[in-house]
Amino acid sequence: MNTMTLWHLTGWQFAALAGAALLVGFSKTAVSGANTVSLAVFAAILPARASTGVLLPILIAGDLLAVVTYRRHAHWPTLWRLFPAVAVGVLVGTVFLVLADDAVVRTSIGAILLLMAGVTVWRRRRAAAEDEPGAVTTRSGRLKARSYGVLGGFTTMVANAGGPVMSLYLLSAGFRKLGFLGTSAFFFLIVNVSKVPFSAGLGLIDGSSLLLDAALVLFVVPGAFLGKWAVDRIDQRLFEQLVIAATVVGGLQLLLR
Repeated sequence: MNTMTLWHLTGWQFAALAGAALLVGFSKTAVSGANTVSLAVFAAILPARASTGVLLPILIAGDLLAVVTYRRHAHWPTLWRLFPAVAVGVLVGTVFLVLADDAVVRTSIGAILLLMAGVTVWRRRRAAAEDEPGAVTTRSGRLKARSYGVLGGFTTMVANAGGPVMSLYLLSAGFRKLGFLGTSAFFFLIVNVSKVPFSAGLGLIDGSSLLLDAALVLFVVPGAFLGKWAVDRIDQRLFEQLVIAATVVGGLQLLLR
């Protein structure tokens, strides 16, 4: 795998990755989808394809902490409804990674980040206009689940960027804060763990990447505790605006690199 090891990183590069790992922990227990900023940082410092493999175990560590924190609030019928479509998206994303080179993956990650920023803006505007959240038991609701599931599976496999997609779906389904966090925690833990064999088979996870993960995962824990403390105190609107801005900058940086 064309990757950088722990020993090849400069102090500033490691500090940036450590900050991105801390943000992963924070996003998993406070604002799901905020780790798109972490994705941009990892893809900017590491080779684009390799960055997805390095980031995956860090995301799983954050998922475990989120499950421990919000395990009582998960809504399993929603999860079972999503998983088949997500599996299709993961398989499509795996084929894409087999065929695409590093430049194409980098461009794709940048485009996905910009798409996710647009999705988030659209979600916020629609949330205020909708009198009643979309039901997930109707035919249109099932179609919505399948559409979001496939897109979420593809984006999470190619770029670990499924957070905004699933955030949009769960919010449109009417989830409150704790139910939202609990359901998304189990969703991403199961999906991310299922991606490990595919990533390893593609050579995106190896001994060098796991050594770097071992150093970075230590920063996920304080981020998760910070998120748990901030979840009832954070100004959600301001934070989402900052995340959108950072995501756009990260996406443009990857597209223009």
